[in-house]
Amino acid sequence: MSRPAALALPPWLAHALRAQRAPVPWNAMMRGALAGGPLLLLAVLVGRPSVGVVAALGAMLAGINDRPGSRRVSIKRLGVPALAGALGLLVGTYAGQYAQTYAGQYVGAVALTLLLTSLGLLAGGMSAVGPVASGAGTQVLVAAAIGAGMPLPEPGWERALAYLAGAGWLLVLRLVLPTPAAFTAGDYRFDGERDAVAAVYDAIATLLDAVGSPHATARRAALTAALDHAQDALAGPRLRRYASSSAERQLHAQYAAALPLAEAATALAWAGDAVVGRASEGPRRLAAAVRDNTAPGPLPAPFLPHARLRSRGGTLIAPAVRALDDALLSAAESFDRGGDAQNELHTRRRTAGSLVRLALGVGGREYGLRVALSFGASAAVAQVLDHEHWYWLPATAVFLVKPDLGPLVSRVLCRAAGTVLGAVVFAGLAALLPRPEGLVALVVVSGALIPVATRHFAAQTAVVTVLVLALVMVGGEPQASWSRIGETLLACAIVLIVGHLPIPKGQRGGGVRARLTEAGTAAHAYLLHILNEAHEPDVPGDRAARWTLRREAYRTLAQARTTIALSGAELPALARHTEGTDEVAAVLERLVDTTTACAVDLDDAGRLTPRHTEQLTTLLDELARHQRQAGISLPEVPGVRLSTDLTA
Repeated sequence: MSRPAALALPPWLAHALRAQRAPVPWNAMMRGALAGGPLLLLAVLVGRPSVGVVAALGAMLAGINDRPGSRRVSIKRLGVPALAGALGLLVGTYAGQYAQTYAGQYVGAVALTLLLTSLGLLAGGMSAVGPVASGAGTQVLVAAAIGAGMPLPEPGWERALAYLAGAGWLLVLRLVLPTPAAFTAGDYRFDGERDAVAAVYDAIATLLDAVGSPHATARRAALTAALDHAQDALAGPRLRRYASSSAERQLHAQYAAALPLAEAATALAWAGDAVVGRASEGPRRLAAAVRDNTAPGPLPAPFLPHARLRSRGGTLIAPAVRALDDALLSAAESFDRGGDAQNELHTRRRTAGSLVRLALGVGGREYGLRVALSFGASAAVAQVLDHEHWYWLPATAVFLVKPDLGPLVSRVLCRAAGTVLGAVVFAGLAALLPRPEGLVALVVVSGALIPVATRHFAAQTAVVTVLVLALVMVGGEPQASWSRIGETLLACAIVLIVGHLPIPKGQRGGGVRARLTEAGTAAHAYLLHILNEAHEPDVPGDRAARWTLRREAYRTLAQARTTIALSGAELPALARHTEGTDEVAAVLERLVDTTTACAVDLDDAGRLTPRHTEQLTTLLDELARHQRQAGISLPEVPGVRLSTDLTA
């Protein structure tokens, strides 16, 4: 029985109570246990505990970014934020020392606050670029606050090296330690890569099973997520345009072979004609072959008994089924060949110019302004209070202001609850455990728990609170559980106030609008490519370019959907600024699905059917109407036109 509507929780509260579900990451937990704790113990044994504290902080922040994925992608995911954090620690240390030594008490505090505010504006804007940039922006600000306020005897350059050593040690563990997938497939080099590519074939099979049912849309979204994950997993060093070994070329080719299969499955889902169960057997066998690094064996041909059929070459067969059959045959040949050295990953890589445009666009400006105000105000208030651990206040504000961690009120509630829980637990343990070995053991246990705790912001906060308080005591400072609670609650209040400040018209909801504009641009580019092929039926189409555009359209749509969902879960005062954007995204998704169906039909007949052109026209009109209602202006692509000659 479903819950009555009157008893349904508001979105911001439901988000605070919801946690991600996934298998226990035993390997990541082992890396967390072997990262900060051993470094801290070594530093204590040689009489340099403060160096160990900084190294453990670097390992802790790197551990937060140690998410599931391929080993090679972790180089960028962990390394880039670590470099940014070391730079922030260096800048913060020397800025804090200058403010204390050469400037007066008040002048130095004002100068330091202005510097940190400016750094928040820059880092906040860059955080809008993507997940890695967001992690880098967070670490540079947290490390800058720690460097400016944490009393340590080491100079700035030594702190930065210790920080890099901690993060670098975790990265080494990520690259060196084996995973279960490596043993299963018999190849140590590939762990997340094989699982990611196999998951694509599994998602294709699941979509084929759902064709004609109400679950088809959700399964198509799951296929998009699997393709995005595989694309990221294969984007690491040496897995780029030209692979450097036969095993890499094979894995590369197996991913490329999934693209036409995904296209055909999406076209079948659009048509809505149910397929028999054996249609999904082929992709499932391919998934097992990728995962176990074996041959797939004979693949069954798909069969569609009730589809609308078209005569071609004396054979009656639906275009989408023909495409699925051809894609399965091509995939089987690709698996047998073991890949082609010249085969290219169908991905679009952002240029430096596009990254700068994202950072300086409406989304980057809005988030940068919010980060700067929260970070600067927290630093100013903390220095006025003249608290011994004043750097905790701005460092806490940095995490609270991150929109990818959930709606604002949800983040505040989780941060407050997690801090109170972690501080109380640490206070009890600190009274019982011997020092410093008991505190080092707490760091080891907390490091191991971080990969699991990242599934919920409150749990992550509780674990990090215990770890940080243990590091503070190892560094020679007194127990600080209760001041930690006070600083966190004050940071929550500051971020809540800043989050609800009036922003100039057109700037509020900038992150959503930026993502939606990016998705609209990609969708129109994909549609334009297909229409150009329809206008020139005698010219062979560039399938690689088509798959690249399709991947970009679905990927940007998925990112826009995630951003819209987070914005919609805010309090009504904030959520109202992005009303109507979900409808725009839904129409864009249907437009891209229809464009994919058109592409498959073009391959089969060389022209579009009236059903396709009517659907495209209807969707473009509907998109324009929803844009006006939501107050969003998506860029128009010159040359997008529909006419009867396309179906002649």
